[in-house]
Amino acid sequence: MTCDPLLNNDIYDDTLRQLLLEITALREDITSHASLRLEQYQTYYRAGVFNKSALNLAHYLALRQFDLRHLQDRLAQAGLSSLGRSEASVLSTLDAVIGLLKRATDKEYCLDDKNPSESGFNRGLQLLEQHSIELFGPFHHSSKVHVMVTLATEAAWDYELILALLDKGMTCARINCAHDNALIWRSMIRNIRRAETEIGKICRILMDLAGHKIRTGAIALGLPVHHLKVNKDVRGTVIASAPLLLLTDQPTQPPGLNGNAALFRVSIPDALHRRLAPAARLGFIDARGKQRYFLIEQALSADVWLASCPQSCYLESACEVALLPAEATDEANPERFKLGEFDGDPLTIRVFKNDLLLLTENDVIGRPAEYDSNHKLIRPAHIGCTLSAFSSKLKVGQPVWIDDGKLGAVVEALTEQGALLRVNQVRSSGVRIQSDKGINFPDTELGLSPLSEKDLLDLDFACTHADLIGFSFVETLADMNFLMAELAQRNATELPIIAKIETNLAVKNLPDIILGTIGRHSLGIMIARGDLAVELGSARLAEIQEELLWLCEAAHVPVIWATQVLESIAKKGVRSRPEFTDAAMAVRAECVMLNKGPYILDAIEALVNVMIRMQEHQRKKFSRLRALHW
Repeated sequence: MTCDPLLNNDIYDDTLRQLLLEITALREDITSHASLRLEQYQTYYRAGVFNKSALNLAHYLALRQFDLRHLQDRLAQAGLSSLGRSEASVLSTLDAVIGLLKRATDKEYCLDDKNPSESGFNRGLQLLEQHSIELFGPFHHSSKVHVMVTLATEAAWDYELILALLDKGMTCARINCAHDNALIWRSMIRNIRRAETEIGKICRILMDLAGHKIRTGAIALGLPVHHLKVNKDVRGTVIASAPLLLLTDQPTQPPGLNGNAALFRVSIPDALHRRLAPAARLGFIDARGKQRYFLIEQALSADVWLASCPQSCYLESACEVALLPAEATDEANPERFKLGEFDGDPLTIRVFKNDLLLLTENDVIGRPAEYDSNHKLIRPAHIGCTLSAFSSKLKVGQPVWIDDGKLGAVVEALTEQGALLRVNQVRSSGVRIQSDKGINFPDTELGLSPLSEKDLLDLDFACTHADLIGFSFVETLADMNFLMAELAQRNATELPIIAKIETNLAVKNLPDIILGTIGRHSLGIMIARGDLAVELGSARLAEIQEELLWLCEAAHVPVIWATQVLESIAKKGVRSRPEFTDAAMAVRAECVMLNKGPYILDAIEALVNVMIRMQEHQRKKFSRLRALHW
């Protein structure tokens, strides 16, 4: 049996004609739907004229109302361009496909007669790149990689750190207004501006307003005793003494340089400070009655001594110490001094699945659960919430998440004491609840003002010193209007806004936020994946972060890919394969944010390396098919 080539050609031509009809009709539907959507935003654009980015976003939103999977398959089978890469230039993509179909089905059709859409196929990507440079400045080196780094407090006095960050590839510095203060921020900015001049690289400064940080409250403290632990090998032999810092009551410069920020610190009187020298010994009796001593190692500054204890001990607050000669520890009448007072560690509040947890007002100090001698619950564990009158906004059955989703619970009852939660999602070993950890109420209308009182004070500073404003927990276009009005009051209408998408409501309202903003204000979007994962769940986040990237590309709005990028390197110096895969995915964003950590320079170097490699293979969703060398 033989095939008739003429018959096959006829079938192919009929397929192309049908595709042409469908895509032409699709284009008409898209333009009409887009026009209807844009009507409500006309007052937000100069003279009521929509820019190319707004038009393209409206076209993209209209396009994505349809299920195009079957059409995509048929286009691919016909060997034609996919609509799956149309984000940046929707009409141009459709017109290109329509033009090809017309040429294939109509011998009289001339390409010159084609009426292309106003923006060319590459114009959308050009606009996106232009907006990225406007926000984050020019690229460093030969790559198109923007790296944002959250600054640690030591960036205020460690100028060499700022120089190294810029040299490694930081193009934008993030100052988190939830931490430190205006004095520290000013020093950070001064170091950045100095470094820019010295090495000839531009670094934008993002000041990230904290927003309404809903967090866990204080926890009751245990006895003021601190366990100093030595490091032992597998045989139990001490291989490293327990270090600590001895400080005068009023140190003149911040301690913690050279990797000592996490060491336990004890104040000492000036009289003792003046007597100390390397190799001096301070004898004392610990909380168990054990005789121990500190060895003075070296002076870290004029006010800070590094000391160590060669044996593990339980150091009591205001413990008496005896200054011993360096060569002996048994002097008959050594000079005696008292160490400063310090607080005990917070009590341990650990909860397991199906446990009860009482969420109280912030003035109630948190405590662990209490049991009788038969292990019967007397009083459930409780922890305060920094949001006042929160329980009046909650309803029974609503979810509550604590500490970036480590603990999930549901409201079981509302009482005079607060909200009684039933823990329903937690790891099998339980979770320790600590103070100052985030609390999320994903299904609760909290009715908070877009900016807190602290945000408004911080905004005064930021309008004078920052290049970008980070807007935390923005959820609606009304929130954007509120911030833009505050910027106008401070004569800072040209200051770009980075809208942080952190909640389920913000995801739902993102098209409204973008279309209502880009006609009158410079905008960037941060995908705050940590809070989003809590609100949406990790599986849903994997899908949503893709959709957010597509939506912002359609609007030519730059995206910052944030939260836990190469976190293991930055914090521990450890390379994690899954995190490198995540970093490789970040190449589809315009900027990637790294959080602070002791190994942040290694993290920047690794990020820039992987992103440059990935950019050779891919631009957004478009595979560039670089030659493979196997």
